[in-house]
Amino acid sequence: MTLLLMGMSSVHGRDLSNAFQTGSAEIVDGDGLRLHGIPIRLHGIDAPEREQTCRDAVGSEWPCGTVATSRLAMLVQDHSVTCSEVERDRYDRRVARCEAAGVDLAEAMVSEGLAWAYLRYSDAYAPAEAAARQRGIGIWSGENQPAWEYRATKRADTSDAPGCRIKGNISQSGERIYHLPDSRSYAAIRISDARGERWFCSEEEARTAGWRAPRG
Repeated sequence: MTLLLMGMSSVHGRDLSNAFQTGSAEIVDGDGLRLHGIPIRLHGIDAPEREQTCRDAVGSEWPCGTVATSRLAMLVQDHSVTCSEVERDRYDRRVARCEAAGVDLAEAMVSEGLAWAYLRYSDAYAPAEAAARQRGIGIWSGENQPAWEYRATKRADTSDAPGCRIKGNISQSGERIYHLPDSRSYAAIRISDARGERWFCSEEEARTAGWRAPRG
């Protein structure tokens, strides 16, 4: 897959002001891409976390996070992807509208019941969500916890767990750096939720969220 941040094209009629970039990209999860190590989130949606499970109409569990990730990968397979950056999130990740083969990726994920419209930030995909909800497909086939609530619950349950001891620190210069328990500065670091700092359960989780390992 190739991700293009174009300067002379548009998505939904919006000018793409980013410098032209192209390269191999990978799917991170149901609403995230990575290009040259740079995380990019799809604007206006929130897909199930990769490890999240959902329930269907009869209460059976299904791996909605894995299914959403796989579906996004299928949507971009063998296609170039064009993205228009909308903003930066609190982790300084690029939040963008992206399309492949003329398909708005975020809209497709919501329409297929594999992501929620993230109404806290945008109502662009509210109609697509309403249609998916009416059809009772995907995450709407049963009572399921939205991804943002799932993350909040997980943080509350695991922030002090032995397996979630990676510290996501924000330096004075604004850099987001994660520290493993065996790093030399680990003991001196204090995590402040008010500053947007957080705990991670794995290095992959930290990198996906926009943190990097210490240099040197």
